[in-house]
Amino acid sequence: MNARINPSILSADFANFQTEFESISNADLIHVDVMDNHFVPNLTFGLPMVLRMQQITPKPLDIHLMISNVDQWASGYAETGAYSVTFHAEASENPVALARKIRSIGARAGVAIKPGTPVDGFLDDLHEFDQLLVMTVEPGFGGQALIETTLDKVRAARRKIDAEKLDIWLQVDGGIDESNIERVAEHGADTFVAGSAVFKASDRQVQIDHLRALANQGLSHRH
Repeated sequence: MNARINPSILSADFANFQTEFESISNADLIHVDVMDNHFVPNLTFGLPMVLRMQQITPKPLDIHLMISNVDQWASGYAETGAYSVTFHAEASENPVALARKIRSIGARAGVAIKPGTPVDGFLDDLHEFDQLLVMTVEPGFGGQALIETTLDKVRAARRKIDAEKLDIWLQVDGGIDESNIERVAEHGADTFVAGSAVFKASDRQVQIDHLRALANQGLSHRH
């Protein structure tokens, strides 16, 4: 298992996406936070901007929908050609049905849970998803500190994934940086969203390689 580093463009310069994307060309995927100022108290961009991003970068897009009415809107994001579309369980009436719909369009389907949402209710359905995103901060804004108690959920999900040999990525998002990524990987996460930790670096590509190496070290220490 190799770690994936998906920089979050929430920390990028929105007016210069082409240049910003080029500065992270060694990333595994580009994490795109779609916020509607309803499900979370922040507004970013919607479908037209995601379509444009898809046109200007050869990198696969990892779409994270932090929006209400996600059962209605998620399909449109999958239809942009996005590699992966993750929606919040809290915003969907039927997460399994929505995941199947996203997959039928041709994108990977991910389900995300907020820090306060227990993971237990999703463990038996993990095979229906391609990715589980455990939010390690409250969704809405970049630059927050990782909430330590969320790592228990990462560990529980990893136990289930390993026990059933599931082909699913275990992603974490929020407060991930060089001070904690190795430890978070030791809990079983293999896909890491990093915003400030990448975009504040003077050389973002060196930073991505550094974060990936630390995460791989953590994964190698797992028992």
